[in-house]
Amino acid sequence: MQIREWNISNKQNLVTMINANENYEHIWQTVLAIPAGKVASYGQVADLAGLPGRARLVGRCMAYAPKAMQVPWYRVLRSNGQLAFEAGSKASIKQTRLLQEEGVPVINNRVRMDEYRWQPGLDEILFKLDF
Repeated sequence: MQIREWNISNKQNLVTMINANENYEHIWQTVLAIPAGKVASYGQVADLAGLPGRARLVGRCMAYAPKAMQVPWYRVLRSNGQLAFEAGSKASIKQTRLLQEEGVPVINNRVRMDEYRWQPGLDEILFKLDF
């Protein structure tokens, strides 16, 4: 009886892991679609990836992006335009540098979302976000 319960539990965990991997791929594809010089919020990425309400998953997912994919993690910010990292930290400095190289000014650890937010058109949503 215990072995059977263990197998059922492991099957459920495997299904959860497979779903998480699919979700991560959707998130990475969405972030890859953000053009240089534009930014998106964690919530916006979650919505466009078909995962409404999963903004925290987007943040967690960025840490696991394969280096070979070159996912532009630095283009994803908090909804108010603030960088997710503490001002002055190594990660914040790196994110600021990468955004500024793309022409996105970062002032007081924040980007003006009204000016630099990515607003994908219907064609981008239908053809670039392939899932």
